[in-house]
Amino acid sequence: MYPAELVKPMREDLVSAGFEELHTPEAVTEALEKSGTTLVVVNSVCGCAAANARPGAKLSLQNAKKPDHTVTVFAGVDKEAVDVARGHMVPFPPSSPSMALFKDGELVHMLERHHIEGRPAELIAENLMDAYNEFC
Repeated sequence: MYPAELVKPMREDLVSAGFEELHTPEAVTEALEKSGTTLVVVNSVCGCAAANARPGAKLSLQNAKKPDHTVTVFAGVDKEAVDVARGHMVPFPPSSPSMALFKDGELVHMLERHHIEGRPAELIAENLMDAYNEFC
C-alpha cells in the first residue's frame, strides 16, 4: 500500500476534474448500479498514469457526449474497492492504470494498461470519445 501523502496529488488530479473517488467496495457497487453511463478510471502511481491515463481521461471529458458519472479507484491504496471494480471488468485481466465505460452496469468499453502505456493522452482521449459517442 502506498502512503497517503504520496498519492494525494495523483488522487486530486482526477478529483479536480470532477471524478468521484471510491474508497470502499460498497461505493463501487453503488456507482456501477446507477443508470446511464459511468467511466471508471483505475488510477495508479506509475508514470503512464501521470503522463497518459489521467490527462487522457480529463481531456476526453471535453467531448460533446460524455459519461453521466465519472469515478476513480486507486490501485495499491483502496485494495478492496479496486478488487470490486476489477471484478466488473472481467474478462479483462487486472491492470493499472485502466479505464472502463459501463452503461447501465454493463461493461461496454475497456482500455487496459497496454492501450495506455506509451500512447499520448490525445490518442487515449480520442479512444474514449469514440466510446462516448457510441454509448453515451
